Amino acid sequence: GFTPPFSWLVRRGVADWTVRDAADGVELTWTYRFTLSHALAWPVAAPLLRVFMRGAMERCLAAIAALLARARTIAVVGLSTDPGRPSFGVARAMRAYGYRIVPVNPEIGRWEGEPAFPTLAAAVEAQRAGSPIDIVDVFRRSEHVAAIVDDCLRLRLPALWLQLGVIDEAAAARAAAAGMTVVMDRCILVERRSLG
Repeated sequence: GFTPPFSWLVRRGVADWTVRDAADGVELTWTYRFTLSHALAWPVAAPLLRVFMRGAMERCLAAIAALLARARTIAVVGLSTDPGRPSFGVARAMRAYGYRIVPVNPEIGRWEGEPAFPTLAAAVEAQRAGSPIDIVDVFRRSEHVAAIVDDCLRLRLPALWLQLGVIDEAAAARAAAAGMTVVMDRCILVERRSLG
């Protein structure tokens, strides 16, 4: 099912409500701080927030659907040859949907018959004669995201997808500000399956 692009963080009686809106390929984040006085006004505010959230979610889903519809080639950074790893299953399923998978991992030579590349730069260079990379799908720990964004910007790649649990707000904001389409903390396979 759909996981709404918002989160709650409650600490010392204060709730922070964050909405991430990826409309038009730009990730926007709003954070609202609710205290007890806000909670008393909740019956009045709730309908307005529902309308706002519905619109934000619809724009977010539309941007994701458009990205997946126009993409043909996905570079999977951190793709594993171990069938038990999430990257393997997701990449295999996305290939079954018709996407071309470009493995990026210096530890492997091939993945499912496809040549693997040690870096994004090597992968981009190898694609020059064929179809360009449309999405960089990241299966690396969050601390590696900033360097991956540096590579994406240098190579002028159009879209960055950070898988579930891969979160770097600053790097994602930098990529979005430079014009990249950015999706963070979402599974590309779950989103593709939701399109039917």
